[in-house]
Amino acid sequence: MITVLLVDDQRLVRAGLRMLIEDTTDLVVVGEAADGVEAVRLFTELAPDLVVMDLRMPGLDGVAATRQILATSPRAKVLVLTTFDDDEHLFPALAAGAAGYFVKDTEPTVLLDAIRRTVDGDLLFSPALLRRLVDRALAAPSAPVPTPDLTPRELDVLRLVAQGYGNQEIADRLHLGVSTVKTHIANLLGKTGTDNRVRLAVYAAEVLGR
Repeated sequence: MITVLLVDDQRLVRAGLRMLIEDTTDLVVVGEAADGVEAVRLFTELAPDLVVMDLRMPGLDGVAATRQILATSPRAKVLVLTTFDDDEHLFPALAAGAAGYFVKDTEPTVLLDAIRRTVDGDLLFSPALLRRLVDRALAAPSAPVPTPDLTPRELDVLRLVAQGYGNQEIADRLHLGVSTVKTHIANLLGKTGTDNRVRLAVYAAEVLGR
């Protein structure tokens, strides 16, 4: 079972998320927090696999809580779920160490899949946010991009990473096993000198074109 800590200052939102998550067979809510201070305390006590984190909360906000959680547990997984999709909220959350960022009008099935994939090691964003991250990175001056020797299959995987697909989706589209996809992505990270999927997506946009 994947254990989840819900953090949101609205009781109704937490109740809805709990109902959604506990209607599955592989996810369970182990705790709820209404602010960042309580989130940090419960994370320490419960050690959940993933934290679903709101950003705007009284007292310690979601960005500060995420930063504190990651400072004490660098392997922690924090998935931001907020009403805000602007850069003013997105980039501080990423800088704090969030492993994903979704808005609250996300389809329930997409959110559940994001929880599973984040625990599995994916770095996830809604497609529009991923495109904005890539566009912002491409707009900044950068050194020439190296073009390592990639196999045809690695190029196939790279294109799908750039489109925001997760490991299982890539496996399904290319008729591969998930473990094989993970191996290809590990090889791509090594060959391109990138350290996460967002930077790999930026690399793909620079090398393969928009």
